[in-house]
Amino acid sequence: MLTVFRKEITTFFSTLTGYVVIIVFLAVNSLFMWVFKGNLNVLDNGHANLDTLFIMAPWIFLFLVPAITMRVFAEEKRSGTLELLLTQPIPEIHIVLAKFFASLALILFSLLPTLVYYYSVHRLGSPPGNLDSGGIWGSYVGLFFLAAVYASVGIFISSLTDNQIISFIVAVLISFFLYTGFDLMTSMDLFGNLDNMLLRLGISEHYKSIRRGVIDTRDIIYFLSVISIFLIATRFVLQSRKW
Repeated sequence: MLTVFRKEITTFFSTLTGYVVIIVFLAVNSLFMWVFKGNLNVLDNGHANLDTLFIMAPWIFLFLVPAITMRVFAEEKRSGTLELLLTQPIPEIHIVLAKFFASLALILFSLLPTLVYYYSVHRLGSPPGNLDSGGIWGSYVGLFFLAAVYASVGIFISSLTDNQIISFIVAVLISFFLYTGFDLMTSMDLFGNLDNMLLRLGISEHYKSIRRGVIDTRDIIYFLSVISIFLIATRFVLQSRKW
């Protein structure tokens, strides 16, 4: 498992993928936070917080995370190395987890530099340090789990095809539905008393809950459950290649 993990990390940073993901994530967030005029600009809105980061990041990750995961199995299938990998004495779930954790590592590398934003806003507060640190750290936890769901979706879709472009597009669409689709459905008021339950099936509701700074075990269980479903489904796809 560790060997596959190292291989994936090396692959990310031996090509432009890893660098592009980190640079694009930081550049887009920085532009909205510090350059573009408007309510999202920290200097314009007059509030010492990182709301802009946590509003924009789920949408940026919606495209960047599938860009990370689109090749993890699709490229292996296209090049014919997946069969070789599956013949090794490694359980399929270990292969899946290794690729998943490698994707999470790259996501974490993308988030770490944003601590500079936290320091900057911390210093800009009046007085310095006058900000909701609990809410910010809760938002970081929520954002990481949200990106982890995107990664699990992307890895599952990548296991279904040898075309990276198809993998990317389908992963974006499914992640988009999980993030905002249930909200849109409940806004139509079509399901009556079931609307609240339907709303809880979406990522957005649980992400917003964690952003309040309170880590609710129900939200953590939700994220872990969705991630597990897609990773187990990926394992099933890999096992089916041996039938």
